[in-house]
Amino acid sequence: MEVWEAQRVRAIPDEDRSRAGLYGLLAHLLAAPPDAAVLARLAGIRSDGTAIGAAFGALATAAAACTSAGVTEEYEALFIGVTGGELKPYASYYRTGFLNEKPLADLRRDLAAAGIARADGVAEPEDHIAFLCEVMHGQILGLYAEPAALAAQRAFFDKHIEPWAARFFSDLEAAAAAVFYRPVGTLGRSFLAIEREGFGYLD
Repeated sequence: MEVWEAQRVRAIPDEDRSRAGLYGLLAHLLAAPPDAAVLARLAGIRSDGTAIGAAFGALATAAAACTSAGVTEEYEALFIGVTGGELKPYASYYRTGFLNEKPLADLRRDLAAAGIARADGVAEPEDHIAFLCEVMHGQILGLYAEPAALAAQRAFFDKHIEPWAARFFSDLEAAAAAVFYRPVGTLGRSFLAIEREGFGYLD
């Protein structure tokens, strides 16, 4: 990272860097199964008395009990499988019941307007939950341009994450194949609840 980029990240408030870190962690775990080194780091996480702290504690326990090979098999059963896996982690599917529908087209227009594109060689449609979490991570840290204002972050969250992602994470918690990924679902659901509160949602 260039010096000016490191300085820019350091200038971001700690709370926003923590938010970005959580989005980045979810993106990493949902884009591909973690390897042994990542599992070892996750196993060292300490919990606290908060709901999200308890979710981190459960994730640490699961990471300590799982192997990378086992988590890879679980990931494939959940998200890939012979017929597509137990869950389909795409906005289009959750919002319309079908893949590659209007939510994906709307997202692609917004990403193009912001100058954001998926990496070369990535075959997954952009409305995959991992990609959306990565976009939030990048907006908060200013990895695409300047750090996005809170209003711009909320606009993206409102349009592309809030309408469906909590349901996905709840489904992940309840998925038959989920062991390691059950607390990932809890972590995602708990984090989105905090984001909704921070963005001023009134339930």
